[in-house]
Amino acid sequence: MIIATILSLILMFPYWLVLTIRRKRILSGKQKRASFPLPVISLGNITAGGTGKTPMAKYLVETLSGEKRVAVLSRGYRRRTRGFRMVDTTSTAESCGDEPLQIKRKFPQALVAVDTNRKRGIEALLTLPHPPEVVILDDGFQQMDVAPGRNLLLISYERPISRDRLFPLGRLRDLPKRVPDADAVIFSKCPDWLDEADRERLRKENHVAPEQPAFFMGVAYDEPRAVFEGIGNNRYIYAKEAILLAGVARPQGVFSSLADRYTCVAKHAFADHHWFTRRDIRRLESEAKRFPLSVVMTTEKDAQRLLHNRFVPDSLKVRLFYLPIRSTFLTAEEERAFHAFLEQA
Repeated sequence: MIIATILSLILMFPYWLVLTIRRKRILSGKQKRASFPLPVISLGNITAGGTGKTPMAKYLVETLSGEKRVAVLSRGYRRRTRGFRMVDTTSTAESCGDEPLQIKRKFPQALVAVDTNRKRGIEALLTLPHPPEVVILDDGFQQMDVAPGRNLLLISYERPISRDRLFPLGRLRDLPKRVPDADAVIFSKCPDWLDEADRERLRKENHVAPEQPAFFMGVAYDEPRAVFEGIGNNRYIYAKEAILLAGVARPQGVFSSLADRYTCVAKHAFADHHWFTRRDIRRLESEAKRFPLSVVMTTEKDAQRLLHNRFVPDSLKVRLFYLPIRSTFLTAEEERAFHAFLEQA
């Protein structure tokens, strides 16, 4: 155990060094960053996975689409393509990533694109016949080639930064001292009973600067929806039992919400962005046969990877449902304050 810890510290040092040098370059102005003649809102995190970036991106799309033409630019994590690519409602998770596809299917009117080079991606979006008027840069806190107008950092209530450590000892992908570099911090997945003392504790635990704006949001789940629509599966909406399936960073929240709705007869948790294999699907199919009256419930993100999975048989398609998720502010007053903050971008 001691040897493993020492090895992890040795491996962590070059990672820490690279992050430290990168931050100094940005703060010193030595790192050239492109600016664009439109608002660019960056969403990012310091803790890898489970901070609620995608629900927050959807909130921004819904909020801004009424007044402006909105684009979401993502790197398309774990996609099997390269370069710049527009996402449409018929795209697959393999071609663009599960999170961009999730956003596009939720908001077909929004422009959604993927490119690991964010500067190139924004430039390509601006050449479209009807270019965006605002760009949401998904997972943009660590990118160095674009200077966003608003840099929003998401921190999960469930995982304070002060209780975590840098890779590979923990889940931190960036330095805790970078928290004050953000224009605002958004605490996600908060319970609705937070009081002022809890909010101040969260700020201190997560290195938020005294003058730095901070907002507090929870999550809400809507009614279940079919992964495969229009195939006569409405009867499973009324199921009392459920097999739970998730390949996300922290599935506890959705599992807890589903436990309030169904009797859980089986539960399967995989790594974040997991590609479901033939073996996974066969195991799920076998379990579904054991519980013929159960619905198979998954997350909204997992639904994107299951939708075009060639191993899913028709017998499972009629039983696969997902629970839509969205971000919500704890109070209407705080939501108004956040909107005022965005207008300054």
